Amino acid sequence: MILSNPKFAEHGGWHVYGLLQRSDKKYDEAIKCYRNALKLDKDNLQILRDLSLLQIQMRDLEGYRETRYQLLQLRPTQRASWIGYAIAYHLLKDYDMALKLLEEFRKTQQIPPNKIDYEYSELILYQNQVMREADLFQESLEHIETYERQICDKLMIEEIRGEMLLKLGRLKEASEVYKELIDRNAENWHYYEGLERALQPREKFRELMDKFLRVNFSKGCPPLFTTLKSLYYNTEKVSTIQELVTGYEASLKTCDLFSPYENGEREPPTTLLWVRYFLAQHFDKLGQFSLALDYINSAVASTPTLIELFYLKAKIYKEGTSAMENLNEMQCMWFQTECALAFQRLGKYGDALKKCHEVERHFFEITDDQFDFHTYCMRKMTLRAYVDLLRLEDILRKHAFYFKAARSAIEIYLKLHDNPLANESKEQEVNSENLSAKELKKMLSKQRRAQKKAKLEEERKHAERERQQKNQKKKRDEEEEETSGPKEELVPEKLERVDNPLEEAIKFLIPLKNLVADNIDTHLLAFEIYFRKGKFLLMLQSVKRAFAINSNNPWLHECLIKFSKCVSDHSNLPEIVNKVLTQEMQKIFISKDLESFNEEFLKRNSTSIQHLLSGAKMMYFLDNSRQEKATAIAVRLDDTMRDKNVKTLTKVLESLLDGSFGTCHSQSNEYRIACHKLFPLASAFLPLTNEDDSCFASMNHTAINHDVLSNEI
Repeated sequence: MILSNPKFAEHGGWHVYGLLQRSDKKYDEAIKCYRNALKLDKDNLQILRDLSLLQIQMRDLEGYRETRYQLLQLRPTQRASWIGYAIAYHLLKDYDMALKLLEEFRKTQQIPPNKIDYEYSELILYQNQVMREADLFQESLEHIETYERQICDKLMIEEIRGEMLLKLGRLKEASEVYKELIDRNAENWHYYEGLERALQPREKFRELMDKFLRVNFSKGCPPLFTTLKSLYYNTEKVSTIQELVTGYEASLKTCDLFSPYENGEREPPTTLLWVRYFLAQHFDKLGQFSLALDYINSAVASTPTLIELFYLKAKIYKEGTSAMENLNEMQCMWFQTECALAFQRLGKYGDALKKCHEVERHFFEITDDQFDFHTYCMRKMTLRAYVDLLRLEDILRKHAFYFKAARSAIEIYLKLHDNPLANESKEQEVNSENLSAKELKKMLSKQRRAQKKAKLEEERKHAERERQQKNQKKKRDEEEEETSGPKEELVPEKLERVDNPLEEAIKFLIPLKNLVADNIDTHLLAFEIYFRKGKFLLMLQSVKRAFAINSNNPWLHECLIKFSKCVSDHSNLPEIVNKVLTQEMQKIFISKDLESFNEEFLKRNSTSIQHLLSGAKMMYFLDNSRQEKATAIAVRLDDTMRDKNVKTLTKVLESLLDGSFGTCHSQSNEYRIACHKLFPLASAFLPLTNEDDSCFASMNHTAINHDVLSNEI
């Protein structure tokens, strides 16, 4: 009624209403309000500016370009009008138009050639960035040399020069530039990458790596292994790194030098510490856990106060830890994702989901925080950083932290859909009826201890919440509290008992489908959701996309057989749907029946435990009378198997216990013992206690020794 009142429109009501919608983060609704306001006052500068901010926030680039054009027509003398319009064309990848606008604007700037002006310098560098993105390499090199004296960022000039010389094939000149850059900053791995591309010969790798490692070990650089991890796809480079670092370790132990044949200043004891820390990470990456433990134990013995050593030791043991609440405020996502995975392994699905949702909230906040930069960056002329920010925000949820959290959440929601959690009190009442007096007394005692523990934990959480609320009030002013509003508390018990787990899973899946489409797991997770929802065409889309990435993936093999069987079991599908499914599945199965398709898969992958496990599961799925043969295939551990590691063997053990092969307690116990001999440190394969053994008769879920694992943590 208020909106339809003529006086509401006359006094800028639509604009005000749009501002209210914007404060509530309802950006789509705010845009509609601004458009209604412009119908009444089409040349209102403030409304046009507010509209352009929301359009760039929502990435409505076509609309943003139109709005910036209107602002340019109304205020052609303002710098922001030209820059905003040029950025719109740049983001739309119309580089020619963007360059024309930037050049026209640059000509209007009265800056003498011998004067250095920061904002003019940023404009020139932004121009050059657009040239490079347009593949105008020669023009970019000439441009940077023409305006070199007027650019403040001298380091960027050299970086651009090196990159352009590489693109133009002038390798000798490029190598000289990168050598100078390495002398200036030996910690920037991009310079080494550029020099490697310029030099081309492989023998230079050892020389450069030796120099790089020595500098970082001497300084004490904990993330050194993370920096080099991208090289581990190349076995030759891995071998070179191992040879160098093991040589350092042997020499430092005896003479405090990187090489016994050198004379010079001796290294401090911390250098040997960081070398051992690196070697522990190196051998952990290669799956040589005993060697990794030897090195990390040596490091701990020398410096027992360094927290990084204990974190790495826990990682080698494949253990998890519990996160502290204040780490959520710090957006410590590496820790939260590891916690989510640890809780998931322990079967604490509510706590795991809480961590996943906390990570998702961090990404939402990061996306929302970009809003203030739309005006600030154009005002301060930090144009290159602004465009980089926009592009980062566009692919933000492509980050590994989000993928880990989303995958974990989807897997948990799928489990909760398949096996919803029962009401605990009712479950206890049912169980108590079948217990003896002694067992009942024991159970009641255990319940009382659990209740007492839960009460203390609740009191602790309540006190912690009160403390956090007080801190938040100090940090945030009244205006921020009014606009953002209180966040809904994430309660583990509620999260693990949602009404529709599949809908919750889809919320995490959508960003993965949009941004991580090159990862096969994205499409296989999508299939698992749509399979449970009975969405046949979406199932087909998922398996086709996965098949295009890796047709021999073991998880995909399971999905294909389940999908084909599901289609054949549904004879009442619409004719057009059935026609599409038959036509597309024919391309994959090539007129083979499912049993033959599965047998061929097993033959083709006879040395891979993961593939044999998937094939064995499908053998039992297609014909449960073949349980004995299927389990025999799954538990193979002979010397021909190439992927005998803790993670893979744990998957096999879980499959033996979760009903994938029916009831097979004896086979699972024998397999656990065999794996324990191979990996005596792995908690997943520790011998069962009597209490654990009796539990498996009434349980039908992943049955890793959680009690032992919890005690060790």
